[in-house]
Amino acid sequence: MDRVTVKIINKSHHPLPSYGTPGAAGMDVRAYLPEGAVTLRPGQRALIPTGLYMQLPQGYECQIRPRSGLSLNYGLTVVNSPGTVDADYRGEIGVIMINLGENDFVINDGERICQMVITTYSHVKWETGERLDRTVRGEGAFGHTGVE
Repeated sequence: MDRVTVKIINKSHHPLPSYGTPGAAGMDVRAYLPEGAVTLRPGQRALIPTGLYMQLPQGYECQIRPRSGLSLNYGLTVVNSPGTVDADYRGEIGVIMINLGENDFVINDGERICQMVITTYSHVKWETGERLDRTVRGEGAFGHTGVE
């Protein structure tokens, strides 16, 4: 497993993002709501601050993903999942949450609202052409492989 050092500033009073288990890919991130809880009504979305600022090395990104328990049990998810924090961004990390559930959901200060995954990325150099190599699948699109 690779390890990377990331500089972080934590302006909240909560612990830094952390892994729940030794095998976890994502770190739990907490809401920073010093002014009080935020209530999301069904269908409502909001930008939830974290109080976190980071400096990622070039070639790395931070992905913000939903927490499965919040999604399954309450319909709470991350709108632009996965959200991307680029290596050159230096502002506060905010999480765009939406309530797809049937009931109001209260996000409290310090609540674990999402997961953060730090991963590498590649830049693409396009090679234009007239044809693509053939494959067994070819142009088969959505549902092409069946439901069995």
